Amino acid sequence: MIVLWDRDCGFCAFMLSLMLRADSKRVLRPAVIQGPEGEKWLAAMPAEQRLATFHAVDADGRLTSGGEALTVLLRELPAARPLAALTGAAPGVTDRAYTWVAANRRLLSKPIPAAAKQRARGLVARRTRAPGR
Repeated sequence: MIVLWDRDCGFCAFMLSLMLRADSKRVLRPAVIQGPEGEKWLAAMPAEQRLATFHAVDADGRLTSGGEALTVLLRELPAARPLAALTGAAPGVTDRAYTWVAANRRLLSKPIPAAAKQRARGLVARRTRAPGR
């Protein structure tokens, strides 16, 4: 599964790194929205919408965004499947909560230490370049 994320967002890198740490089967492959894969998968989407949320592309090439993408992604992580069941059972609530988080990511990023965001970016970069994907 391709996870398209905003490379300029420290909060996004931190949250993605948590998901990558939980990805024991290594099914998630990060790619930046601002890069070639972002352009490929999001070409039909207005630029301002691209960076308003993260996006996921499943093995069948189905693109999802925001709260729906969160549920799809969580289903790929065995330890997160109970949370995926919860987010999937209340998609409207999940989407509203995700929209709030996305709109407030700069504020939510402030309490995360810079060193933690730097380590997160390193993990995401290593997984982005990982061979065999």
